[in-house]
Amino acid sequence: MAFKLKISVPFIYLIVLVLATGSNGGGISIYWGQNGNEGTLADTCATGNYEYVNIAFLATFGNGQTPMINLAGHCDPYSNGCTGLSSDIKSCQAKGVKVILSIGGGAGSYSLASSDDARQVATYLWNNFLGGTSSSRPLGPAILDGIDFDIEGGTGEYWDDLAKYLSGYSKKGKKVYLTAAPQCPFPDAWIGNALKTGLFDYVWVQFYNNPPCQYSSADIANLEDAWKQWTSDIPATNIFLGLPAAPDAAGSGFIPVNDLTSKVLPAIKNSSKYGGVMLWSKYYDDQSGYSSSIKSHV
Repeated sequence: MAFKLKISVPFIYLIVLVLATGSNGGGISIYWGQNGNEGTLADTCATGNYEYVNIAFLATFGNGQTPMINLAGHCDPYSNGCTGLSSDIKSCQAKGVKVILSIGGGAGSYSLASSDDARQVATYLWNNFLGGTSSSRPLGPAILDGIDFDIEGGTGEYWDDLAKYLSGYSKKGKKVYLTAAPQCPFPDAWIGNALKTGLFDYVWVQFYNNPPCQYSSADIANLEDAWKQWTSDIPATNIFLGLPAAPDAAGSGFIPVNDLTSKVLPAIKNSSKYGGVMLWSKYYDDQSGYSSSIKSHV
């Protein structure tokens, strides 16, 4: 017996409308971990404002160094004091938030000496933060969703190898997401080659502290040109507009909410690679309420 579903025209129109308005909807990515006064990781995810949280930073690794995480005032890794974050990580993931370990940062001690060094670092990350096993997991047993490359120093060598080795672990079950935070001058001085691999899922480009390609109140052209270059030349699924969450969060590049929602987002959201907005950082977002102000527009 044939069954015919009768759908009214307004209902079909509603579906089309939802699809059309949702096609370029994006998410917000936040960095957490560099200020003890920004609340807990669980509280961060409970706001409902963020789809991605980058735990910052694994600041020491590579070139024979003992890897060490630095989460500022949140916990002391030297006394295994950060393992309690496991329950927070799981709480975030239960809400659908991807939790990613950010390696590098602006003040770390890190570099890769060779392809083999990159392989060893990948093995360490897999066993200590991802799906592998180790007796000394710094954040406890929770399995993070991926690794963020926030490389702002050292050399530009072997990061492509690290991406390839980490990507290889995705075959062992749970996908290992790879993300990166390059500077907006193209190509990025440190991870430009790594980004060419096409292995990165999310790329949050830092459109701040870089006057040649960031927004200024009188001119959106520089940002727009840089955005077009990033979205056309990098084989990543989603590219994000990286911004300071408050004027004090960076030396330059803050975009007032009204400018972002009326000028900047309309200019970049038509890209099929638009993924959303990345903010530095949770502490500054707490001060400004920036994510709450922009969420419905992202």
